[in-house]
Formats: sequence, structure tokens, C-alpha cells
Amino acid sequence: MLSIECPWCGPRDENEFHYGGQAGIACPTREVSDEEWAAYVFMRDNPKGWFRERWFHTHGCRTWFAVERHTVTHEIRKAP
Repeated sequence: MLSIECPWCGPRDENEFHYGGQAGIACPTREVSDEEWAAYVFMRDNPKGWFRERWFHTHGCRTWFAVERHTVTHEIRKAP
């Protein structure tokens, strides 16, 4: 089981959280083509190693935050 450290509530079980995807991806703020929208919705990095992602503490403080997770070992560290 994955343990995630909420910046406000401390370490918690992953079942308390909702995965929010890759951090740092900005939603388009203007009208975009179908191809640009598809790229925004479906195309994400899939690295082997450290990956910055967003989590929402659903069953706790109800706050979004970013962490870095190693995609092979699932080790989690605080995002810079």
C-alpha cells in the first residue's frame, strides 16, 4: 500500500487521496483545435523515474498538493 504524506495532515494511506495526474500541466485558456485539445487531455509524460504529480486529500483536509513519485519504486518525496 502506498503511503502519501499530506503537507497538512501528515502520512496517510493512499485510499484517502484522489490522483490528479501530472503536475504543471496548464489547461488551455483560449479556443484550441481538436488536435491541441486531444494533446492536452491524453498526452502525458510517462517517465521511468521521478515524476511530479498532484494529489487531492479527499478524506482529510480536502486540499490539492504536489509530490514527486518514483514510477518504478513508488517512493514519494515532497515536491520542490
